[in-house]
Amino acid sequence: MGDLIKLSSAATQEFWEISVLFEDEFLLALNKPGLLLVSPDRNDAQRPSLTQLLRAAMERPIPPRWARQRRLAYLRNAHRLDYETSGVILLAKTKPVLVALANLFGSEKLNQIYVALIHGAPLENSFAVDAKLAPHPTQAGLMRADQKQGKRSCTEFLVRERFANCTLVECRPLTGRAHQTRVHLQHAGWPIVGDEMYGGAPLLLSRLKPDYHLKPNKTERPLISHSALHAEQLRIPHPVSGTELNITAPWPKDLTVAVKYLRRYAVPTR
Repeated sequence: MGDLIKLSSAATQEFWEISVLFEDEFLLALNKPGLLLVSPDRNDAQRPSLTQLLRAAMERPIPPRWARQRRLAYLRNAHRLDYETSGVILLAKTKPVLVALANLFGSEKLNQIYVALIHGAPLENSFAVDAKLAPHPTQAGLMRADQKQGKRSCTEFLVRERFANCTLVECRPLTGRAHQTRVHLQHAGWPIVGDEMYGGAPLLLSRLKPDYHLKPNKTERPLISHSALHAEQLRIPHPVSGTELNITAPWPKDLTVAVKYLRRYAVPTR
């Protein structure tokens, strides 16, 4: 649509311009930036989150223009994305619509497509990981593959593009477990670039460009320093009309730039 919702955090002095991907009288879909929580952190109230920032802006004595124009009184997320993950996030404008969306997400009557940049090179162009997932027993906030204690989890993968040391893959989670795509890729031996929690190293231009030179007294900034996972597409029946919605989120700048450099400097050997 081209609309932007502008949010800021006084606590952290951060600012976001968030693209509107789809909107009608019932739904609002946004392109969530990476490194932004969807919901408040129970252990740290100062950490900004998308829903808290939206709600705080809507409740101001004089709401910002984007809220006044829409006459928003209610906005709640119907699903979650990880803190580091960017892409399509869908919000409900009324409680009945939220309940209907929650039922849709719970029934798996949806099709989510992620893109991930991973370390290594899968042998097959398409593959699936069917590994049960459970919370890590000693590391809070982490998940792990656990065939005895875990819940059924399955993700399908399709190779989109191969590079010398990385691969761009399309990910289709068939279940909705926490950290599912990240853990399944780690479990298969191909951690996501920048995903430090699950063994992924940052992507450095110095490792790609043969004549790379860093200026004196400067520290190299990674092309991608956090999990290179993006929720690219969401297909879901509209909770009111039943017609199929197909919502797509453009890639974030860091992923776009990283793939550009990989195409230039990391052509796979044959």
